[in-house]
Amino acid sequence: MLRVVIHPDRGVVVTVPARTVRPEHERRAAAFLAEREPWVRKHLGHQAEVARRIASRGGARDGGSIPFRGRLHRISVVPAVSGVRRSDVVAFDDELVIHRVGADRRADGAILEAWLKDEARREIGASIDQHAAPLAVTPKAVTLRDPRTRWGSAARTGRLSFSWRLILAPPEALDTVVVHELAHLRVFGHGPRFWALVMSRRADHRVWRRWLHDHSAELHHALTIV
Repeated sequence: MLRVVIHPDRGVVVTVPARTVRPEHERRAAAFLAEREPWVRKHLGHQAEVARRIASRGGARDGGSIPFRGRLHRISVVPAVSGVRRSDVVAFDDELVIHRVGADRRADGAILEAWLKDEARREIGASIDQHAAPLAVTPKAVTLRDPRTRWGSAARTGRLSFSWRLILAPPEALDTVVVHELAHLRVFGHGPRFWALVMSRRADHRVWRRWLHDHSAELHHALTIV
């Protein structure tokens, strides 16, 4: 079965059956794309619009804007107070202020990313504390990573992993992913029993799973400076 996907980084990707020989799969792929050209053009147009919107925000630099906890925050870079040895970030209602130490050779984006990871670790930890006991589970370990295709994962050993970029999303979206992975510590698979567990803690989980799907490119490229 042929399959076409509009990938945010790789563009149009057509998957063909492994048994198809090269000349045949090229002809079939071309015909397949021609048949679905309106759909492909529509989604490529949407992808381009998202890219333009992200680029217009400026990324992780002075004067740029990035999402934080689901809301756009403008970035300001100021010198740190004399005597302070470590660059830090302070969050306000609509602004993230990087207090930069002169000796810090990291780019502004690296300083901001390190702070965002700390915030993600704190928020994810608080969400786990809220939901683990009601779900009757105890994670063995929690790690933060930057995966491209999933927001969280759970292992049968009790280890959980989450994307630090969840801190860029609304708190409800982060909370939904935490509940999803905690529920997997009781039920592996996505059958009715699993979804009942998720529903018991996040009745609106479908809304936030869809939000993360629709805003994936925005979150993964939020700090990019074009």
